Amino acid sequence: MPAPWLTIVGIGEDGLAGLGSEAKAAIAGAEMVFGGARHLELADAAIRGERHAWLSPFERSIEAVLAARGRPVAVLASGDPFFHGVGVTLCRRIARAEMRVFPAPSSFSLAASRLGWALQDTVCVSLHGRPIDLIRPHLHPGSRILALTSDSDGPADLAALLAESGFGASRLTVLEALGGTRERVSSHRADRFALADADMLNVCAVEVVAGEGARILPYTSGLDDGLFEHDGQITKREVRALTLSALAPRHGELLWDIGAGSGSIGIEWMLADPSLRAIAIEGHPERAARIRRNARGFGVPGLSVVEGTAPGALAGLAAPDAIFIGGGGSEAGVMEAVLAGLKPGGRLVANAVTTEMEAVLLARHARLGGSLIRIDIARAAPVGRMTGWRPAMPVTQWRWVKPAQQTEE
Repeated sequence: MPAPWLTIVGIGEDGLAGLGSEAKAAIAGAEMVFGGARHLELADAAIRGERHAWLSPFERSIEAVLAARGRPVAVLASGDPFFHGVGVTLCRRIARAEMRVFPAPSSFSLAASRLGWALQDTVCVSLHGRPIDLIRPHLHPGSRILALTSDSDGPADLAALLAESGFGASRLTVLEALGGTRERVSSHRADRFALADADMLNVCAVEVVAGEGARILPYTSGLDDGLFEHDGQITKREVRALTLSALAPRHGELLWDIGAGSGSIGIEWMLADPSLRAIAIEGHPERAARIRRNARGFGVPGLSVVEGTAPGALAGLAAPDAIFIGGGGSEAGVMEAVLAGLKPGGRLVANAVTTEMEAVLLARHARLGGSLIRIDIARAAPVGRMTGWRPAMPVTQWRWVKPAQQTEE
């Protein structure tokens, strides 16, 4: 096994005073010390070697660390380097046996200790350099959230999001520069937030209170159609729930949502787990823009949108683990491209409401097998002064699992 040459040291706002003797010795003995300007300042008295502040883009600094392999190198990080930290990035390129790690308490741990919150029962979200919309799926009455923000504007931006989403009565506690001499903790009602000079280093603690009409995103699939912005081109909630069940999302998988319409399938796929990814393929520019807005509104801004139609728009896309065809599947070449592009062992789910698309699915089922179901739904509606059942358009759904090592001709 290679000898450790890289030391990653988590450092807090208390600087060297919060480090153990081994961590301080590793910094002092390093020929090169990498870190943010603030980190280098906090560890200034212990540094003897070359100082290297992080470069932009960050990948340049990672390459510099790699180029120093074999020499004594120290990397300074905020708090716990393996909780949304640089340690994770370095471990993708450097074997764990080549490094030593001295973690410090994360900002989430420090915040929980100040508030007396059970960390295991608290949602921890990093919004540092990431869209603030990521907090939306966690906004449930009574939930507690710790959110690491990017800068001094983060608390005000978060308060504004809470207020406009119907959670204005929530308590928002801002914990600034935790662990250092500048530490400050203040609590505010979200819709009356008035803190104008928040420190760049802050964590926001949210105790969620939902007002009337608050936008709460249930944990189940088949979300209310009214939560989505759409022009009628949407997989209705009952069919959507059955479709997500058939797609059966699993950790880390990628979905192609072809003919995405409002993006509802891809959005609910991504809501199932943070590791899931989706690409929505949509040929109408207005709908593509609507999908992007819906993705932000549901807290999955990472949903990728490709403007174009299949099969042409599929060229060059990463191979998917699952594919949903909600529209355009009867067009020439689409089904062939989809079957070829799907990973071996991947799942294909296609819904048909037209006789043309149904004929395509019946033919594929006869040739390839899989499962075929028909979904008939009726909703109660007024009939004069009484109530009767109004049937929705029936949906034919074909589900097929691609055999291993087999490609459709």
